[in-house]
Amino acid sequence: MFSGSIPALVTPFRDGSFDEAAFRELVDWQIESGSSALVPCGTTGEAATLAFEEHFEVVRICAEQAARRVPIIAGCGSNDTRIALKNMRKAQEMGADAALVVPPYYNKPSQAGILAHFEALIDGCDLPIVLYNVPSRTASDIQVETMAKLAVHANIVGVKDASADMDRISAQRAACGEDFCQLSGNDYLTLGFMAMGGSGCISVTANVAPSLCAQFQAACAAGQFDHAIELNDRLYPLHSALFSDASPGPAKYALAKLHDWVGEELRLPLTPCSPESRAQIDAALEHAGLV
Repeated sequence: MFSGSIPALVTPFRDGSFDEAAFRELVDWQIESGSSALVPCGTTGEAATLAFEEHFEVVRICAEQAARRVPIIAGCGSNDTRIALKNMRKAQEMGADAALVVPPYYNKPSQAGILAHFEALIDGCDLPIVLYNVPSRTASDIQVETMAKLAVHANIVGVKDASADMDRISAQRAACGEDFCQLSGNDYLTLGFMAMGGSGCISVTANVAPSLCAQFQAACAAGQFDHAIELNDRLYPLHSALFSDASPGPAKYALAKLHDWVGEELRLPLTPCSPESRAQIDAALEHAGLV
């Protein structure tokens, strides 16, 4: 259902509030640069610091500005099943085409609890779901057997896999079927992920280098791995630099260097990236040919 380069969009702020004008510019630039879908209000979008009304205003603006040019996969996860369901229903109302949903964080449910959580969401809303498996952030892992049980539901359309476990790709392909959409959640692993049967990447780097990321994904999809390796070599220092400090601080710093319409403002507890991180980002942008 989804493929290619899919940026997990930053949420621009100005003087503490959502910067709608900058976000509209970002959406247009991403689509014009070849991004194949957009993810508002994920981790990179600082969803944890957005109030409910603000969160879904971002989703609404994203869908409105995209104007059906690409699909919108809205971040909807919560560690409370009732809130996750409320989020999905609101995202659907605001024009989202799918929901990106993590397993419950902090609670540390069993696999039975994770299964029951997602089945309750399926029963309560018909918006398609992309699972988001990111154990490093949630302390909760959708294991392969559980994912296979979820994949039989038509509304579970794929996974953003940020487990960093490359064995999972083949195991999930065998358990969930070849048509189950697997999207990389780690830019630095995406070359190998694609070679093993991935469909694309929900990417932090694509915020900053959307055209290069789209070209990379097109090369992988065409089986042109020599060209994909060349592009990956250009992008790899940027993949690393964008996590040289707490994300999305580095991505916002890089975007602000490239465009005068967006700032690097973050919300606490995130703080601006360090001088060492900035130097690494500056070098990576130059290496990629972006400055």
